[in-house]
Amino acid sequence: MKIGTNSIAGISYTLTSNISGEVLEKTPDNNLMKFKFGVGELLPKFEQNLLELAGGESFDFIIPAGDAYGSIDPYAVFDIPKDTFEVDGKIDNDMLQIGNQIPLTDNEGNKHIGLITKLMDNAVTMNFNHPLAGVDLRFVGKVIEVFE
Repeated sequence: MKIGTNSIAGISYTLTSNISGEVLEKTPDNNLMKFKFGVGELLPKFEQNLLELAGGESFDFIIPAGDAYGSIDPYAVFDIPKDTFEVDGKIDNDMLQIGNQIPLTDNEGNKHIGLITKLMDNAVTMNFNHPLAGVDLRFVGKVIEVFE
């Protein structure tokens, strides 16, 4: 059976940065990843590269950043006043550490995850780009099984 719209496929893969070769994700050997195709939950280019593959077939493809999580948007990196993070008049300095990801809500109620990249006396620089923005993705793996 081949992968088609509305089918579910069990897939094993390793995701790396096509530039650096850094492993970004690897499916665990003891826990098969299952994906439903044709419902808009997967990267479109990921689906396109796997459609029509059958159980037992291998794959190796690259999705350019522009077709994955986009390029890095310099306007998605900006400074936020430290007092924004006050709760009951106090700032949790353990929370405000470089490398921490902080969930925030904008004025319209949209939720965003920001990565702290710099701490200053009165502000925090946060990056709201997707962690894989600007990265060309390489998927190497195998379709283990296709279900109806």
